[in-house]
Amino acid sequence: MGRKDKLVQMQTGADGLLSIPALLERNVEKFGKSPAYREKEFGIWQSWSWIETSKEVEALALGLINLGVSEGDFIAVIGRNRPYLYWSIVAAQMVGAVPVPMYHDANAEEMAFVMGHCGARFAIVADQEQVDKVIEVQDQLHQFEHLIYLDPRGLRKYDHSHLHEFTHVQDQGRAAHDEFIEDLKARRAKLDYDSTCVMLYTSGTTGRPKGVVLSNRNIIETAKSSSEFDDLRRGDEVLAYLPMAWVGDFIFSIGQAYWTGFCVNCPESAETLMADLREIGPTYYFAPPRVFETQLTSVMIRMEDAGKLKKRMFDYYMEHARKVGMDILDGNPVGVWDRWKYSLGNLFVYGPLKNMLGFSRVRVGYTAGEAIGPEIFSFYRSLGINLKQLYGQTEATVFITAQPDGQVRADTVGVTCPGVELRIADSGEVFYRSPGVFVEYFNNPESTADTKDSEGWVATGDAGFIEESSGHLRIIDRAKDVGKMASGAMFAPKYVENKLKFYPDILEAVVFGNGRENCVAFINIDLTAVGNWAERNNIAYASYQELAGHPRVLDTIQEHVEAVNQSVAEDSMLSGCQIHRFVVLHKELDADDGEMTRTRKVRRRIVEEKFADIIGALYDGSSQISTVTEVTYEDGRKGSISATLDIRDAALVAVTQKMAAE
Repeated sequence: MGRKDKLVQMQTGADGLLSIPALLERNVEKFGKSPAYREKEFGIWQSWSWIETSKEVEALALGLINLGVSEGDFIAVIGRNRPYLYWSIVAAQMVGAVPVPMYHDANAEEMAFVMGHCGARFAIVADQEQVDKVIEVQDQLHQFEHLIYLDPRGLRKYDHSHLHEFTHVQDQGRAAHDEFIEDLKARRAKLDYDSTCVMLYTSGTTGRPKGVVLSNRNIIETAKSSSEFDDLRRGDEVLAYLPMAWVGDFIFSIGQAYWTGFCVNCPESAETLMADLREIGPTYYFAPPRVFETQLTSVMIRMEDAGKLKKRMFDYYMEHARKVGMDILDGNPVGVWDRWKYSLGNLFVYGPLKNMLGFSRVRVGYTAGEAIGPEIFSFYRSLGINLKQLYGQTEATVFITAQPDGQVRADTVGVTCPGVELRIADSGEVFYRSPGVFVEYFNNPESTADTKDSEGWVATGDAGFIEESSGHLRIIDRAKDVGKMASGAMFAPKYVENKLKFYPDILEAVVFGNGRENCVAFINIDLTAVGNWAERNNIAYASYQELAGHPRVLDTIQEHVEAVNQSVAEDSMLSGCQIHRFVVLHKELDADDGEMTRTRKVRRRIVEEKFADIIGALYDGSSQISTVTEVTYEDGRKGSISATLDIRDAALVAVTQKMAAE
C-alpha cells in the first residue's frame, strides 16, 4: 500500500470508526454483555458490561449538557483510577468537550496552573480532598463554573450552588433525556478523526507542563496498530492503576481497551493494589521501572527473612533461571536436562513467585518511562514473564519503538512500531514521525514549532542510535544530559544511575560529572529495604535521616557503588563515568519539593541548584558537609531540616589501554 493510500485510509478512519464514542457504540453492538470495567469497592468486585457502560456514559453526557457544557469546553478530570472517571472522559468527548485528566496527587498550585492554562469551566473530581484543592485556587480560575464530585463524604455542609454530586448529574441527565438526546446525537455525529480526543499535560521535567493535544486519529490509529503488534484480544485483562493524567494509562485503559474490547480493572486503593493485582491476574500489564524495582526489593526482603532451606532453594533455582530462563521464554534451543531442571524451579520457586507478584497470567508485559536496569529486566524475564521494553512519549501517543516477541534485549528499546519512521540527527538526537504525532502544544505555537517541524518530524530530546544489524534503537540518555568529561570521555548519567538502582536498598541516584574531571553521586536509600535490614540487625533509628547516615548503611552503599564502578569499567565507551565520591542524602527526593515530577522523574537541574553546596563539597575534597534544606510537609506547610552528611570516596577500577581503545 502506497503512502497516498495509507493517508486516504487514515482519513476515513480505522474501520470507519472516527472517535472513542463511536468505538463505544460498536462495542455495545458486538460485545454488549461482556465486562468493560470492574472496580473493587468495600472488598467486592463490581462489574459493568459494555451495555451498562454506555448507559452510564450517556446519562452523564446528558447531565453535562443540562449543566451547560458547550462544545469546545475543557473539563478537568481528577482522581485515582475509577470507572466513573473513565466514563467522565468519554462523556466529555461525546458532548464535544475536551477532557483534561490531571494527577490526583498534584497540589493546589499545580492544579491552578493546568486548569488556568486550558481555561477549564468544569471539573469532575473523586472526593473531598480534590474538591478542597480546587476550591482553594478557585479565585485564580476566573472562567471556572461547576465542580462535580464522586464521593459525597465530608461535603454535606459545603455550598452546593456550583457543587454537584456525580450521580445527581446523571439522574438529571436521565430526566432530561427527551429534551437533550437529539442535541447529544448531533454533537456525537460531528466528531471526526481530527476532533480533539484528549489533552494531556507533560510532567514538566525541565519547566512548566505543556498541554499536548491528541486527536481521535492519534489515539485510534495508535491503539489499532499497537493492539495488532502484540495480538491484544477481547479476553485480555488489564489493571488500571497508573495516573490517569499519564498518556500510557490513556492509551491502555481507553484507546486499546475500546479498540479491542478488553476489560479494565480498577483497584480499590493504592494500599490494596498488590492484593487486587493477584486477584485479577492481568494478561496485559504495564509498569514503569520503579514499580518493578519496588517489587524486586520486596522479594529480596522476604527472602532475607526466609528460612535457610527456602533461601538456598531460591538462590539455587534463580541461578539456573538466569542461565536458561530467557532462552526458554524466547523459544531458543535449551537442553533436555536444563528444561527439566527449569520445570522443577517453576514448580518450587518461579510459579509461586509469579503468583505472589500477580504475574501468573501475564502474556504481554511492558516497561517504559525511563531505562530499566538490565539486571532487573533479566530477573523478571528469567521467571518466564514476557516483559518487554517500549520507547515512547506523550507527543507520540506513547508508541515509537517496541520489542517484538523473540527479539527482546535489555540494552535496546526495540524496533519501530507500525507506521513509525525514525531518523538520527548528526547530533545523535532521535527524531520520529507517525500517525500518533500530536496535533500541537495548546496555546504554545513556539514550543510546537521547536518540537515538530513542517514535515511532521518530532525531536525526542533523547540521544541514541539504530543498530545496523538488528534495526533496534538504543537510547543512551537524555540528549541534554549526555555530555563529556573533562578528559573527553562520554558522560551518560542515567546509565550509571540505573545500575545503582538495581540494588534493593538504593531507591534513587543522581550522578553529576559533565565537564568535570570525575563523577560524583547523590543516593537515596530505600527506607523499606534498609529499615527491614536494620530491624533484623537490632539497629534502632528514629527517622530516615538517622538511618541514611548510619555508618553500616554507608558501608553497604559504598560496596554497591564500587561494584557498579567495576561494571561501568567494562564498557569502553562509558568507563569514564565511574563514581569517585558519593553522599547519601538526608531526605528523599520528592515531587512536593519540586525535585521530581509526578511521574517520579528526577528534575536534574533543580536538584543540582538546590543541593549546590553538597555538590561543591563532593568536588572540593571535604569529608563532611553541613546543610539546611527546605521541605514541604503533607499538609502543605514549609519547613527545613538540617544535617551533617558524611562524604565517601569510592574505589575506582583501572581501565586498560586495550579496553579504552576498543
